[in-house]
Amino acid sequence: MLLEASARPDIACDPLQEKAAAQEAVKPALRLRRLLVTDFRSYARADLALDGRPVVLAGPNGAGKTNLLEAVSLLTPGRGLRGAAYNELARKTGAGGWAVSAVLDGPMGESRLGTGIEAAALGGETRTRTVRIDGETQPSSGPLAHYMRQVWLTPAMDRLFVESAGGRRRFLDRLVMGFDPSHGTRVNAYERAMRERNRLLADGRMDNAWLTGLEEQMASHGVAIAAARVETVARLKGAIAVTAEGAFPKAGLALDGMMELKVASGAAVDAEDALIRLLKEGRLRDQGAGRTLEGPHRTDLLVRHSPKDMEAGACSTGEQKALLIGLVLANARLLARQTGAAPILLLDEVAAHLDKDRRAALFDEIAALGTQAFMTGTDRSLFESFGPRAQSFTVSEGALEESAL
Repeated sequence: MLLEASARPDIACDPLQEKAAAQEAVKPALRLRRLLVTDFRSYARADLALDGRPVVLAGPNGAGKTNLLEAVSLLTPGRGLRGAAYNELARKTGAGGWAVSAVLDGPMGESRLGTGIEAAALGGETRTRTVRIDGETQPSSGPLAHYMRQVWLTPAMDRLFVESAGGRRRFLDRLVMGFDPSHGTRVNAYERAMRERNRLLADGRMDNAWLTGLEEQMASHGVAIAAARVETVARLKGAIAVTAEGAFPKAGLALDGMMELKVASGAAVDAEDALIRLLKEGRLRDQGAGRTLEGPHRTDLLVRHSPKDMEAGACSTGEQKALLIGLVLANARLLARQTGAAPILLLDEVAAHLDKDRRAALFDEIAALGTQAFMTGTDRSLFESFGPRAQSFTVSEGALEESAL
């Protein structure tokens, strides 16, 4: 939890110290200054020189616009905005490997991030994903979360409020990672322990010591996951409450999860003990179900259209899109206020289903936030109201050309 230091009237303020503190408080924004992709999807090579403004990528379907957003998304932990297997990202006519690298300006200064896989010498097989930060190879993609915060919206997320809880949970966890970069590492550790427990149960190996060890790992990570979700949702609710009414409706948020409820209403140690007990008592039930039935992997994010007091899933498609955009903008404003830098936004075909007024409102919000949003669209005219506030590229069959809006 963030605590604000109280003023000390008994200590005189040194003007030089005040100036230094003010300079320290003004952190540089999060900006990509260069993006280089090699043998990635439809690109043999693409090199974008970026000036910090929001980026518009315009071109016909299939030209490779979303591929560039996906490349940027891989500069964070995980499989990126499409969730594709790493081997699938290599250009079909390439050698089997691919690379994405970037120069980033952010609160930690200038950083050079890179990731990719290399083609093995034989058989066309590929090695696991490699991540480098400032030339140093990392043990995993986890450290990227400390350098790059991102939130993305894709057309596949237009049904986020009407489909399974898994998509909403992943969306929430990406928001949490903006405030707590280690959250993704804990989620991965929890899921690894759960998969191992499920495998033991499926094989009928009721080794009490082994299962107990895994269940204790799940409980330890699970409580931390639940606590981070509870805190993030509380922060977002507070930020939304003080936001003026605008083009995007306010969202009401709640968590539907056993662990989150226990964490919010009691001590974390009690929640951890409760999950250990549930997992131990539920071994036979989980064995029969073929999966673990209790834990933070079952949590759902509940969203309501506050002005209408209506569940998001019951709203029109346009209202759901507006709710989702409003939630992302609220998160970006909150991050900017609490960390000094708004996250990079990846908005795939975001303007296609917005009316003229909402498009203009979205672009104004992005400009006011100072966030470097990457936006795609088939119709360049949708972005005209951005004008010189955005940097624009025409994308055509894996080639890019900078062009004014």
